[in-house]
Amino acid sequence: MGRRVGWALTALAALALAGCSAGGGSTSSADSAGVPEQAAVAPEGGLLNGKAGTRQGQSQQGQSEPGQSEPGKSQPDQPRQGQPAVDDRQLVRTAAVDLRAEDVEGALTRVKDVVLGAGGFTSQENAQLKRASVTLEVPGDQLDAVLGSITALDGVEVTRREVRTEDVTEQVVDIEARLANQRASVERVRALLDRASSTSEITGIEAELTKRQSELESLQRRYDALKGQVALSTLTVSITSRDAPVAAPEDPGFLDALGGGWRALVTAVGWLLVVLGAALPFAVVLGVPAFGYLWWRRRRKGAITPQGDAG
Repeated sequence: MGRRVGWALTALAALALAGCSAGGGSTSSADSAGVPEQAAVAPEGGLLNGKAGTRQGQSQQGQSEPGQSEPGKSQPDQPRQGQPAVDDRQLVRTAAVDLRAEDVEGALTRVKDVVLGAGGFTSQENAQLKRASVTLEVPGDQLDAVLGSITALDGVEVTRREVRTEDVTEQVVDIEARLANQRASVERVRALLDRASSTSEITGIEAELTKRQSELESLQRRYDALKGQVALSTLTVSITSRDAPVAAPEDPGFLDALGGGWRALVTAVGWLLVVLGAALPFAVVLGVPAFGYLWWRRRRKGAITPQGDAG
């Protein structure tokens, strides 16, 4: 009986230990299962954080700085570096217009009024009774408008219109770059002059500084002249009266050829006389002694010959 009770107690203790062991195992399983779950959450959280960081970076990049294009928005085409935009082309333009009018003086006055109204001015003028010509300086961006206004004047007939355009953009860009480099060079030499200690160094640096400043001034004059040609276009207007004869080109005929030949002959004879006139003083100075010598030699030879015959 006592043994049975002992075996029963032993069995119950074993079952209790087995239950505790199972419970501990389940707890360990649960803990071990919980670790992957947390690990799974951590990467997801990290991924979310990465997405958030990416989105935040994109939002920060989306705040475009001045001069930068915003994503998703179309921007106008920008010129590539080193290539000026079409609107920034530097053009030198000249124009010439021939007009016919009843009143030459009145037409000339109206032409000048148009140019003055556009901000231009008269640089040269030559007016006669039935003919007049004027050279005008017009702002480059107003040349087309001025030409349109002149050709649309009442009582004026346009017989010729000519416009020439020269693109000097590359020249302007080149001179601007050379000016910048030359200014920097001058500043460097000035810095060396400030640090010079001896008289010889100061003299040498001042000579070099003078040379570079002269080159800088020369470049600046070229640049100003070029920009002046771009800013102001030259317009030449010629006005002829309607009743003035129009010179028509004619084919040369026999009389024209004869007259041309005669004029050529007269010109040739004139040049020949000029040459003879230039050589005459030399001929007189050198010819008289030579003639006297030849005459004396012939006379002496004649005097010697009769004495030989007599012997």
